[in-house]
Amino acid sequence: MEVSYFAIIIGAIFVNNVVLAQFLGICPFLGVSSKIETSLGMGAAVTFVMALSSIVTWLIQTYILVPFGIEYMQTIVFILVIAALVQMVEIILKKVSPSLYQALGIFLPLITTNCAVLGVAILMIQKEYTLLQGVVYGVSTALGFALALVIFAGLRERLEFEEVPKAFRGVPIALITASILAMAFMGFSGLV
Repeated sequence: MEVSYFAIIIGAIFVNNVVLAQFLGICPFLGVSSKIETSLGMGAAVTFVMALSSIVTWLIQTYILVPFGIEYMQTIVFILVIAALVQMVEIILKKVSPSLYQALGIFLPLITTNCAVLGVAILMIQKEYTLLQGVVYGVSTALGFALALVIFAGLRERLEFEEVPKAFRGVPIALITASILAMAFMGFSGLV
């Protein structure tokens, strides 16, 4: 059955949001989402890495792993590809935007171990997407990740000006806010 690109996009961004529905990529979601600017930068970096990794991993799976019968190497190969792409993003960001590079700090290299990026590469193969469908899925998932980051960052910025009970300040209110945001995204589950 041919899946429409619209269904892939809506499904990846809203219905099966990688952070709020599949709970992948929680570390950068909680760590980088204190400011909207930082969240946008991280979202852009993850989008770039996911788009490129979707292309490269699909090509490697289709033209190397499957023909040679070494599909069992998929996870380690995909991790190496993602690590190389993240290294490239780090080098580019350091040259182009040193302030964003500093703001992202440790979370930029953590894209390598971000289970959302690896999860997208593996899910794309499991869903048997074509190359174009895989790229659309990867970019859409990354945009969903970025959307979740930016919305959560906006909520956290807003919470700084609110009177939060002492017991809920910091991480507790962040986790409560994240869970409410995830429940809000559950409302999209009837769309696709």
